[in-house]
Amino acid sequence: MTTKTKRFFLPESEIPTQWYNIQADMVNKPMPPLNPATREPLKPSDLYPIFAKALADQELNQTDAWIDIPEAVREQYKNYRSTPLVRAYGLEKALGTPAHIYFKNESVSPVGSHKLNSAVAQAYYCKQEGVTNITTETGAGQWGAALSYAAKAFGLELAVYMVKISYEQKPYRRSIMQTFGAQVTASPSMSTKAGRKILTEHPNYQGSLGTAISEAIELAMSTPNCKYTLGSVLSHVTLHQTVIGLEAEKQMQMAGEYPDIVIGCFGGGSNFGGISFPFMRHNILEGKKTRFIAAEPSSCPKLTRGQFRYDFGDEAGYTPLLPMFTLGHNFAPAHIHAGGLRYHGAGVIVSQLLKDKLMEAVDIDQLESFDAGTLFAQAEGIIPAPESCHAIAAAIKEANKCKETGEEKVILFNLSGHGLIDMAAYDKYLSGDLQNYALSDEEIAKNLAELE
Repeated sequence: MTTKTKRFFLPESEIPTQWYNIQADMVNKPMPPLNPATREPLKPSDLYPIFAKALADQELNQTDAWIDIPEAVREQYKNYRSTPLVRAYGLEKALGTPAHIYFKNESVSPVGSHKLNSAVAQAYYCKQEGVTNITTETGAGQWGAALSYAAKAFGLELAVYMVKISYEQKPYRRSIMQTFGAQVTASPSMSTKAGRKILTEHPNYQGSLGTAISEAIELAMSTPNCKYTLGSVLSHVTLHQTVIGLEAEKQMQMAGEYPDIVIGCFGGGSNFGGISFPFMRHNILEGKKTRFIAAEPSSCPKLTRGQFRYDFGDEAGYTPLLPMFTLGHNFAPAHIHAGGLRYHGAGVIVSQLLKDKLMEAVDIDQLESFDAGTLFAQAEGIIPAPESCHAIAAAIKEANKCKETGEEKVILFNLSGHGLIDMAAYDKYLSGDLQNYALSDEEIAKNLAELE
C-alpha cells in the first residue's frame, strides 16, 4: 500500500533569502501614487517622514525583481518558517471532487496568521534606522498581534489603533497585543484630531480601517522618533509576504504538482499577493496559464464592484493618493466578522493586475464563508479565521466545478490564519444570528460620487 504524503516541509536552509518584487516584471507598471498636496508622482523621500527609509524605497521600487531578506529577519522567520504545504485530502473527500486541493498553512505562526512575515521586516527596518516608537492600525487584530510580537523582538514601543467594532468583538486579540507590551486604543478615539472629528460628526461610529489608519499616521507624525507601519495594501507589505508563495513553489515541486488555480482571501492584498505573485511571474515571463482568484466579502466588494481611480488610503486624507480599485475612502463597511477584509481599497499592484486581467476576483457572502470554514474544520481539523474562510469558499467553488466536469485540477489556497480567537463569530454563525450584507449599486455610486 502506498502512503500518501499529507504535509510538505522545507528545511530551515530553504527559507527564502530574497523577497520577490513583481513590479519589476509587470509589463504595465502600477501608476504612480501622487503627493496629495502637489498631485505630482510620489518620490521615496515624500514617504520618509512616515515610514522607515528602507520601506519607502521598497514601496516605489519597480526595477529590482529580487530584494535580499536581512539575516536578522530570516533568524526571526526560523521561529515558524517554513510553514507546511498541506494536501487537503479530507476536504477533497468531503466534496467528492477529483480536484487536488492544497493549502499553505500560515496559521502556525506564533500569532496565528501570515501577518508576522511583514511585521518582523518592518520592525527590523525601523530599528535599523534608530526609531524607538512605531504606530499602526488593525482591523480584526491579526496585524496588531503580529506587530506587537515583532516590536518586542526588536525592542520598539508600539501603539495600536484597533477598529472599535473589532475591539469589542475580539477582546482576546487585544489581550495578545497587550501581552506583548503594546498599547491598544479603540478607533475612532478622542486622542487624535481625526478621531475627534469623526466622533463629533458620528458619535456612535463603530470604526473602519480608514479611520484607524488616519489616527495611527497622525500619532506617528506628532511623536518624536516615531514611524508608522502598515499591515496590508502597500507594495512593500506584499513584497514581504512573497515568502509564502516562494516556499509554496518549492513545496509544490516536492508534491510533484503545479497549481492550475491559486486563491487568497482579499482585504488589501498582502496575503493574496504573497501566495500568488511568485507563481504569477511564470505567467508573465513564461506564458503559464495559472488562474489567480482574490476572494473578498460581498459587503466590501472593491475588486468586483468598486471603481478604479485615485483615492486616499485613509479616511482623513493623510495618505498619498493611490491608483486603486476603491469603494471610496469615506466607505463605512458593515459590521461583518471578517474584520480584516473590510478595507475600502485594494493595493496598487493588485489593482493594475486586475485591470490587465492577470487575475480575477469573486465576492463571497458572509454565511457562505462560514459554511465553507465549518466544512473545512470538520474535514481538516483546523478552524480557520473568518478572513481565510473566503479563500476556502472560493476553493470549494472551483473544486465543485471540477466535480461537474471531471477535471483533476490542482487548486492551491492560502490558509492565512486560524480562527481560535474568533469563536464569538462562529458562535453567532452556529446560533443563526449571522446575516449577509449586500451593498446596492445606488449605495456604491453615491459613495463614489462624494469623492468628486
